[in-house]
Order: sequence, then structure tokens, then C-alpha cells
Amino acid sequence: MANKDGLYILSTAYLPPAEYFVALGKAEEVILEQYEHYHKQSYRNRCRIMSANGIMDLAIPVEKPGKAFIRDVKISDQTDWQTQHWRSIESAYSSSPFFEYYQDDFKPFFEKKWIFLWDFNFELLNKVLELLEMQCSVSFSDKYTSVSGGKDLRDLIHPKKEIIFSTAGYYQVFEQKYGFTDNLSIIDLLFNMGNESQLILNRSITG
Repeated sequence: MANKDGLYILSTAYLPPAEYFVALGKAEEVILEQYEHYHKQSYRNRCRIMSANGIMDLAIPVEKPGKAFIRDVKISDQTDWQTQHWRSIESAYSSSPFFEYYQDDFKPFFEKKWIFLWDFNFELLNKVLELLEMQCSVSFSDKYTSVSGGKDLRDLIHPKKEIIFSTAGYYQVFEQKYGFTDNLSIIDLLFNMGNESQLILNRSITG
């Protein structure tokens, strides 16, 4: 494992991309930002998977957040997004080597009713860290965090920005069709590589 790289400041994220977990592995300490305002079209409420038809974004609908802090943003219940997301995940990964192994870990998150985006994301993050056997020093901000003394990744790990931490290559179900696609949701790595996911992340962390 590479030497740790000080303090990183991260936003909440929905089934975050692989580089988010590379960042978690590189950081000596991580602060999750609770007191920023909601940002549209970010990983805060969306994840990116690879389907038979190419890259697919799954976005959690939220109630109009206004100036609410991210930890107070509510999930909208106007659509059955959980069923739609799980069906999309199942369709994309049912033929992957480890989908059956992990599906019972993830499916309950798409059956329980959630009120706050923050809670849903954080519980999912904890589950993924458990499956990856990653030990991270994670704390929450108690006010909007200053960037001094830390590496601010809140808006750098973003679907519309260049990848900061590339992932070591690994097998993907649709690789023959689309080539290797870096920085998909962490579930792409887990469903395709199982407990070898830790090895892939370690290679990515050490560079």
C-alpha cells in the first residue's frame, strides 16, 4: 500500500465511481461534506453503470432542494426509481461472474423506503467498504469545510470532469463490445471481479 496522502474532502455519492474508492484508499483521513448545497448532475445522486447498450446513468430523483444542505436533501417519491434502478442493475450485471454472490447485499437498499439522500448514500457506502474490506478514517464536517490543509475533491470527482485517479484494468462483461471503461460505479468492479476487487483497487492506489 502506498504512503497515505493526508486529508481528502469528499462529497456524498450514490454508489460512487471507482476513483472515489481509490481516493479513500490514498487518504490518511477523509471528511465527508455535510454542509455544502446540492449540486445538479453530479455523483451525489447518480451513478454510472455499463449496460448492453453502453454507459447508463442512474439518477435518484430529489425534492427541489433550494438552499438546503446536502444532508437535508430529501429523495422524491414521485416515481418508483428504486425498482427502475434495480432492474437496470440486474439487467446490466446478471451475467457478470459475481452478481449472484453480491445481489443480496444490494437489493435490500432498493426495497426499503429512504427519506434523505445522505442516509441512503452513506449506508450504501458502508456496505461497499465492508464488501471491499477497506478500512478508512471517515468523519463528517460540522460546518462547510475549508480547503486549507486538505485536498478538495468535492467537485473534482464529477461525471463531466477528467478522471483524477485511474483504475487498473479488469474484466468487464461488455468489454469486447465497448472496450475497457474506466471509472464506472464501484458495483461494476464488484460484480465483475468479486473479492479480487481489493487487488484491483490496491494496484490503482499504489499507481
